[in-house]
Amino acid sequence: MKTRDKEIELYIHIPFCVKKCDYCDFLSFPSNPETREYYVNALCSEIELKAKKLSDRKVTSIYIGGGTPSTLESKLIIKIMNTLDNTFSISRDAEVTIECNPGTVSKDSLSVYKSYGINRLSIGLQSANDEELKTLGRIHDYDSFVRTLDSLMKAGFTNYNVDIMYGLPNQTLDSLSKTFKAVTMFRPKHISAYSLIIEEGTAFYDRYKDDYLNQCLAKKTKYLPEENVLCEMTDYVNAFLKGRGYEQYEVSNYAKAGYECRHNIGYWKRTPYIGFGLGAASLYEEVRYKNITNLDTYIRNYSLANPAIEYEEQETLSAKESMSEFMILGLRMNEGVSFDDFYNAYRMSLENVYGSQIESLINQELLINDGNRIKPTRRGLELQNTIAREFIV
Repeated sequence: MKTRDKEIELYIHIPFCVKKCDYCDFLSFPSNPETREYYVNALCSEIELKAKKLSDRKVTSIYIGGGTPSTLESKLIIKIMNTLDNTFSISRDAEVTIECNPGTVSKDSLSVYKSYGINRLSIGLQSANDEELKTLGRIHDYDSFVRTLDSLMKAGFTNYNVDIMYGLPNQTLDSLSKTFKAVTMFRPKHISAYSLIIEEGTAFYDRYKDDYLNQCLAKKTKYLPEENVLCEMTDYVNAFLKGRGYEQYEVSNYAKAGYECRHNIGYWKRTPYIGFGLGAASLYEEVRYKNITNLDTYIRNYSLANPAIEYEEQETLSAKESMSEFMILGLRMNEGVSFDDFYNAYRMSLENVYGSQIESLINQELLINDGNRIKPTRRGLELQNTIAREFIV
């Protein structure tokens, strides 16, 4: 087996946050110190249990996401990191990321992160406009973001991502431009730029669902940017960041050379990964798993010597489903899908399996064939749903 075949990524889900944002549909909620401690004890028990089956794997990246993981007390972060270190073989150059929101880190917590191997931060700013932050239901303002950046740089962190969201209610191209100019002034190594998606079950859906449906249908909207404005915003983001030295390497992600998020690239290239924590997902040996999503059940389950339940859902992917994922995820990246990588994975020719689909998408100017790879065009990156439909089983 090749060395890369032995690689594995780990995702750690921390479902706690100070306040759930109005647009958020993630598995997250506020908590108290006692609940956080019970949860981390159960989480570490899950890590210890599952690590026994993965002793031959080398961990190349760890991503601590949420929720807002930086709301955890430092002693709980230390417990998690020590558990991972004691149970897994972690590569010396592993990328270890923790998500945080402005105002939720301190000099002491940042010192703990650095001491225990965390070497990358992802900061959820979303906007540099305080009114837009209030609309989103965020707990911070722009000044809080600036203070957080100052703290992490003083702590010695140079590798960090900033999340920015656009297509917000009442947002203009001018206000979006001010956000990107403000953020790039600090020269972060990585920027994630997402167009707002309004999900059912959120406060935003109740508030803007009619407007959102009109936006999707290219009809007149009252609060959300209309389709043509949203396209202008997307074009602006691409051009502005390229002009500042950021390369778009995936639909929503831009990085300085050498600072692409290795963990996320692993997802798009289908590197095996194991998710720990409430509702966390895994992909291992062509089986997808989903963890328990009820907090009380999860804590009770992993407080037992022999847990009654390991997964809430489990699905073995067929060869066709695996190949479908390979194409859909791979074509989210600028580099696209390699003919050789597809053959090495499935012992089948990419042209023989998907020749007609690829030809159709090339004719629509959504893909190009450079002789070695199939890559999305600029338009293809923007019309991912159209590409995905060709490969869905």
